[in-house]
Amino acid sequence: MSITTSIFFHSFFHPLFFTTLLSVSVTAAAATIPKPGPLVTGLIHQDTINLERRRRTTRAAFLSDEIHANMVADDRGQAFLVNISIGRPPVPQLVSIDTGSDLLWVQCRPCADCFRQSTPIFDPSKSSTYMDLPYHSPICPNSLHNRNCNPQNQCIYKESYADGSTTSGNLATEDIVFETSDQGTVTVSSVLFGCGHSNRGRFDGQQSGILGPSAGDKSIVSQLGSRFSYCIGDLFDPHYIHNQLAFGDGVKMEGSSTPFQTFNGFYYVTLLGISLGETRLDIDPTVFQMTESGLGGVIMDSGTTATFLAKDGFIPLSNEIRKLVGGHFRRVIYRPIPGWLCYKGRVNEDLRGFPALTFHFAEGAELVLDTNSLFVQKNQDVFCLAILESNLKIIGSVIGIMAQQHYNVAYDLIGKRVYFQRMDCELLKD
Repeated sequence: MSITTSIFFHSFFHPLFFTTLLSVSVTAAAATIPKPGPLVTGLIHQDTINLERRRRTTRAAFLSDEIHANMVADDRGQAFLVNISIGRPPVPQLVSIDTGSDLLWVQCRPCADCFRQSTPIFDPSKSSTYMDLPYHSPICPNSLHNRNCNPQNQCIYKESYADGSTTSGNLATEDIVFETSDQGTVTVSSVLFGCGHSNRGRFDGQQSGILGPSAGDKSIVSQLGSRFSYCIGDLFDPHYIHNQLAFGDGVKMEGSSTPFQTFNGFYYVTLLGISLGETRLDIDPTVFQMTESGLGGVIMDSGTTATFLAKDGFIPLSNEIRKLVGGHFRRVIYRPIPGWLCYKGRVNEDLRGFPALTFHFAEGAELVLDTNSLFVQKNQDVFCLAILESNLKIIGSVIGIMAQQHYNVAYDLIGKRVYFQRMDCELLKD
């Protein structure tokens, strides 16, 4: 998902990927596989990718394990990637986790237009398990106005994102290999994915595609059960090794929970209000509601860094931040985004004791943001509010991944609830 603004030309904001309503919605084909316990694989901080490949043992059953990746430094981006392999023989890939997408895709050869990535580009001609999806397949998305096939009558896909990024290529089935924390692997066969031969956009040079765990009936989430969760620590701590992504019916649903509804592939939640410390901000709850025509509302999205609030929700928060911070710190004008609340100072030193921000959801669930989730250290001596006014025309507000730091966020697709449990992700091993 991506917001059309100059924000995304700057290092703090990783592109927020979401499929526009005009794009083809593509999901993963449901494979005939067992659904025992949860599959847990490690989310790798984008600054902490080890490309060394070690020999691993393929397991026939899903494992409740965590991956521990060695860390390497990278100055670009603040997203999380998961380490998967694709094909036979398996080729390592690094895909970003984006709950605003339902398509798993990676770049493929021959590559008419591809961006730089840190892993080998997948060559389907060298895989013994790759199969193009024929146009007449019942799972090929057809349109009366756009026949999704090429001259070879193969099913093709085209995805566009609101930041201008695009991907297109063949829809195909392939083996996907997930790595587990005990150096083993688990393989899911015949997964529908996008083999991208033309890919453009603001990608960072490490990732090779996107894994979208949305709620489609044939998505990769559904193949592995009806639940998934992700737990992250500090987005800006490249040495934290316990971030992890889990799939399967055995994934634990713990913490406070709130209902969600899915619309156009997004997870919408009911945001009732916002507090800063003990102060409940004067915001009309209807500001965060979806209209009957499907506009507005609030989505949870792991594909963006920052949080974006509808104007009438952002202004009261902005005013309260100005009141608390403005009298103590000098305002800094960040020219690419003149309205961004930035100040001279350091978050960890100067904002100790700053009141936490709380998002209040339906049925009592809360998401609490401490100073390191509420503010970002833009450079050595300037910090900025990590919440901005939304300029989205369709979706009103987006709660990004930075607001979800230090939480295990779990989705139950059957119960249609999302759970928030504040914790150190290392505890998930127990």
